[in-house]
Amino acid sequence: MTQEADRTYLLGLALIAALGGFLFGYDTAVISGTIGFVKNQFALDAVMEGWYVSSALVGCIAGVAVAGFLSDAFGRKRVLMLSAVLFLVSAIGCMLAPGHPSLVVYRLIGGVGVGVASMLSPLYIAEVSPPRVRGRMVALYQFNITAGILCSYFVNAWLLNVAQDAPGGGAGWWQAAFVDEVWRGMLGSEALPALLFLVLLVLVPESPRWLVTRGREAGARRILARINDAGTADREIKEIKAVVAAEPESYRVLLQPGMRLALFIGIVLAFLTQVSGINAIIYYGPRILEEAGFTLGDALGGQVIIGIVNVAFTLIAIWKIDVLGRRPLLIAGVSGIVASLLVVGLLFKLGQTDGPWLLIFILFFIACFAFSFGPVIWVLLSEIYPTRLRGRAMSIATFSLWTGTALVGQLVPWLLETLRPHGTFWLFAVLCAPAIYLGWKVIPETKGKSLEEIERHWLSLAGKA
Repeated sequence: MTQEADRTYLLGLALIAALGGFLFGYDTAVISGTIGFVKNQFALDAVMEGWYVSSALVGCIAGVAVAGFLSDAFGRKRVLMLSAVLFLVSAIGCMLAPGHPSLVVYRLIGGVGVGVASMLSPLYIAEVSPPRVRGRMVALYQFNITAGILCSYFVNAWLLNVAQDAPGGGAGWWQAAFVDEVWRGMLGSEALPALLFLVLLVLVPESPRWLVTRGREAGARRILARINDAGTADREIKEIKAVVAAEPESYRVLLQPGMRLALFIGIVLAFLTQVSGINAIIYYGPRILEEAGFTLGDALGGQVIIGIVNVAFTLIAIWKIDVLGRRPLLIAGVSGIVASLLVVGLLFKLGQTDGPWLLIFILFFIACFAFSFGPVIWVLLSEIYPTRLRGRAMSIATFSLWTGTALVGQLVPWLLETLRPHGTFWLFAVLCAPAIYLGWKVIPETKGKSLEEIERHWLSLAGKA
């Protein structure tokens, strides 16, 4: 098989798995266009508004808590298919929900799907990708997150225009879901990509590294031979078996000095990505822009611009992450994030929100996040843990990520009321700044190394202790 065909097969696997990222982004951002409508319809106060947003994030925490165990026990593919089913049930349930309590329940179900996919999609991509392109393949997952966010903004803006232009007095489910209560159509639109994800997952094979841990070497060799060639597949199988044989079969391996550092990096960096303020923009962007003087329609339009910048600068990470490495992108991007947050807070403090500068620096913040924090966290989390326990170890780090996300989703309405927008953005700047030090002094560079080489690095640190 030619190298070109190999790349096509690998790219196909990565893109299908990365649809979990698309649904992650879509589910996360589609809610931004519905918050005002749901708040008014159900007369929600700041706390209940935060619960409507963060309920899905609580589901995410539950999802990642079980995804690692399930994926290590039953395989990556089966559990990814479970996440697709949960996305589908959530989308349909939210569109048909008779009241606020049931709406929250279906958002929780969707959150479980997001939590499962957020851990397993990048993990699966990393386990099928050769070292030379693993960074950009996993970065496709982050690209799909940004594409899902952008798509949801377009869909929300389009459905809002449809509802505003529709004649009144209609009847039927279309009138109810897409005109009278347009938020139902916004949330229900996720059913289409969820169904596509479920169907396409039938076509992908199981992770070859998971197959090796289950003694199914023949199946793993066939998959790796299609990605590379037979000789490379044989070498990879031997390397995987050697490293797995050296691993303890329990969580104790994560408590060894080297692995303990890897676990610390994953937990802390994952949390810091979420307290950078990115989700304040994703969830509450329309509200923040409205406070700056934009109308609702203009605010949603501003969200679309934010989404376009997010997608565009994620392409820089895909292009350069296997050339420049993970650490340079992280350090440069987080430095830009901190600077932009400080300036945005200053603009709100001085009341200079009428001109273009507020949106310009919010876009600068998004650009910096998109080529650094966004893709680098998923690449690192999918690389730094041992093969036998990779699912469960990544669950712990992803649990930290979603805990930070849930806190932000719940607290932002309160922060905006208590600290005002300027204080909120300054707080985010302070909270995410430690990531610069981690990238500079603590995190090792992993570009160009096989997963087994990275694992041997951590095990060697354990041996020196």
